[in-house]
Amino acid sequence: MRSSDTWRLLDTGVRTAAENMALDEVILTARSRNLVPDTLRFLQFGPPCVLVGYHQDVDQEVRVDWCKEHGVEINRRITGGGALFWDRTQIGWEIIASKNHPSIPSSLEDLYGKLCHAVVIALHALGVDARFRPRNDIEVRGRKISGTGGTDLDGAFLFQGTLLVDFDVNSMLRALKIPTEKLKDKEIESVKDRVTCLAWELGSAPAAPEIKATIAAAFENVLGVRLVPGGLTPAEMDLLARRLPYFKSSDWIRKIRQKPRSRFELRSVRKTKGGLIRVALVVDARASRVTSAFITGDFFAYPKRAIYDLEAHIKNARADARILAHLVEEFFRRNHLMKIPGVAPQDISDTIADALEKMHLPGFGIPPDEVNSVSSVNGSFEDVLRALQCSSRTAPIAVLLPYCAKRPGCSFRYRSGCAECKGCTIGDAYTMARKLGFEPITIQNYEMLEEVLEGLKARGAPGFIGSCCEAFLAKHRNDFDRIGLPGILVDVENSTCYDLGKEKEAHRGVFENQTTLNLRLIEKVLEVASSFVAERSSRV
Repeated sequence: MRSSDTWRLLDTGVRTAAENMALDEVILTARSRNLVPDTLRFLQFGPPCVLVGYHQDVDQEVRVDWCKEHGVEINRRITGGGALFWDRTQIGWEIIASKNHPSIPSSLEDLYGKLCHAVVIALHALGVDARFRPRNDIEVRGRKISGTGGTDLDGAFLFQGTLLVDFDVNSMLRALKIPTEKLKDKEIESVKDRVTCLAWELGSAPAAPEIKATIAAAFENVLGVRLVPGGLTPAEMDLLARRLPYFKSSDWIRKIRQKPRSRFELRSVRKTKGGLIRVALVVDARASRVTSAFITGDFFAYPKRAIYDLEAHIKNARADARILAHLVEEFFRRNHLMKIPGVAPQDISDTIADALEKMHLPGFGIPPDEVNSVSSVNGSFEDVLRALQCSSRTAPIAVLLPYCAKRPGCSFRYRSGCAECKGCTIGDAYTMARKLGFEPITIQNYEMLEEVLEGLKARGAPGFIGSCCEAFLAKHRNDFDRIGLPGILVDVENSTCYDLGKEKEAHRGVFENQTTLNLRLIEKVLEVASSFVAERSSRV
């Protein structure tokens, strides 16, 4: 056997995040200088940690305060990709080798496929029906069990993967800024269902030595090499001692600082014949890319894994509604056996487009952390503002407010109007609207909403501004579309009839609890609309 067919099997054991990240650079550097042989490395982490990708901003990807409070370390990988949560149970595997090794494919896609195939073989040997999911995941029935990525340096490369052995998914959701805040318990379970681990698949996790030995045997088979156990060399130990302080430093961990608006968590919801669709996107605005996507709801998908595959299909795509609609359509066309009863590809595309639209709201003065509390109907936010510029004295712009924000004991609770006594947020909104030249109207029930919208349309009103809960908008978006009047809607702040299971009472106008308007955000929207109207008046 040639020397190039003999590789080092290196197990660096349980180490801190800084040590493991420093070792990635150290071993890759040593291999690029021909100081060490091609290597298969196993690594583990203790204490738990979050690792952001090389190009990510810690503050935008990690709930830093939660991690500090719970003893979770934070560090940065030398490879790209998304943020990962690691605990002691997970096993990392890495190939650090020469690009010129005869067993290493020259194309990146083939490299990913071949090295992931070795881990797939190992998982089969452990009793798990895994498969490679392009571009760089290993899955079990659509659920991710290993993610991978890599980098290179002067003729050498590092390719690494995470094998989930027994996973603390709740800690992951708390440590990473995954957009789950608006999701119900059932939908959070759906997010959790996107990952799996050996313990869940097998009933109990095999011992770490067994897992490592099985993976090592698979790599020997796939690469046609012999693995010989070895430790770190003196050259690597010396380089580690010199580089470790840097990998512990804030200069490394917070190396990337993006502008506050570069990362957006965008959410939207639509009601379809097949059930509720929720879309949550994480978008890098500077790169104009969707870095992650979650599609949840109470619909039924066959096969179940189809939604997870769709999420993977649109990940890293340009944050453009037309491009994403094409990708969704393409996915359904290629996967013609996939069925979501009552949900069409257009329904998913429209929900994605609703979410993406919110990425532009900070440009109109909407705070980035409040974009998900603003929605538009019958046009984009800007479309509605442009329509409002066409308002006239005979058709003033109406501000529609929900009666459920009035005090239960108020004499106006179940009738239109407001005394503006300052006893609830409705009175404040009335005063605010009138001050800016708008016409406030309280909506007492759904039938009244239809009458008011139809009446405004008949009077030539170009649009409206209103406030309602997200659930009401999801349920009645088709009704808004049918009536056809452009509008901007601001979400209420606290529990609604839908949260309390009282939507039937609210529909009839007899809901007894009180909600609260988001006055600060309503004022911001009204000020933006007023400036647009004033701009037209000044031109006239």
